[in-house]
Amino acid sequence: MKVAFHLILLAALPLPLFAANAKPEIERPAASPQAVAALHTVRQIPEACTRIEGRFTGDAAAPYDMQLVRISAQCQARAAFLDSTKVTPSEASGWKLNEVVRIPSASCNTQQALIEVWRKPAGQQVALDGQGQNRVYLEDAKTQAAAGRLAALPAYSAVLRMEGASCR
Repeated sequence: MKVAFHLILLAALPLPLFAANAKPEIERPAASPQAVAALHTVRQIPEACTRIEGRFTGDAAAPYDMQLVRISAQCQARAAFLDSTKVTPSEASGWKLNEVVRIPSASCNTQQALIEVWRKPAGQQVALDGQGQNRVYLEDAKTQAAAGRLAALPAYSAVLRMEGASCR
């Protein structure tokens, strides 16, 4: 009886609680505290030609602002960066928690921005050459494209949450 009750209770828990227990692929200490309005780089994802920038706003309703910035107009993306509200990344849907970035507020030591960076691997494993690099040769790519056999791109997404009490 008790076991059945616990199983029912466990099944009723929302999936985001399980995502919080996922171990990130990359672990780093918290970033240095950031002042209000100071624009800073949260993380760069060269494969997606994207940089995540953020800043504390000082607004209690929306204390942190996160934006995606293209690294360079010439950058050729080898991965896609997808909107987290449209894809809802979770381990259950094939995503891997890549990193959790914690950014404390310099003006409010009880508050920090928490950005979860999720990665969804491409369907097949890419073969690496003798130097450990993924090489794409133009003629091979043209042949694959003509045959309709282009490989799926890996994808990234970022979820912003706030932790701690507001100081206002």
